[in-house]
Amino acid sequence: MRHGKKTNHLGRKTAHRKAMLANMACSLIEHKRINTTVAKAKALKNFVEPMITKSKEDTTHNRRIVMSRLRQKDAVTELFRDVAVKVGDRPGGYTRIIKLGNRLGDNADMAMIELVDYNELYNAGKSTKKKSTRRSRRGGGSSAAAATAPAAATKAKDAKKEEE
Repeated sequence: MRHGKKTNHLGRKTAHRKAMLANMACSLIEHKRINTTVAKAKALKNFVEPMITKSKEDTTHNRRIVMSRLRQKDAVTELFRDVAVKVGDRPGGYTRIIKLGNRLGDNADMAMIELVDYNELYNAGKSTKKKSTRRSRRGGGSSAAAATAPAAATKAKDAKKEEE
């Protein structure tokens, strides 16, 4: 039974799995998107998103924590310098998994995992979107119409006085 076991071991020993996820995370940070299997993409998402959250606050402690997991200085530098600035206002959900179909050789489910803020195709219309306000059902529209009605009535009275 696998009660309470949250991580997918991916058929590997612990050291191999940690090294593979660290390498995949470095590739994701460097290239902004990578193709892999669906199981590895889901495991990578759980591995890399806490590190992106840590990179939003640039302290020595956070850099050391991320460095201990990634083990590549260039990837850590790019994560804290470029990626953290781009995702600074996002409250989570930094990666997106898009399923691609099956691999020809062994019929494995393939997926593309990418950093959300670096895909210009999906983010094209979102930059121009303005923040909408909530509208209530209780007389919000009728009070605005009632406020403009007296102004229109006074304009009509003024126009009559000018004619006389």
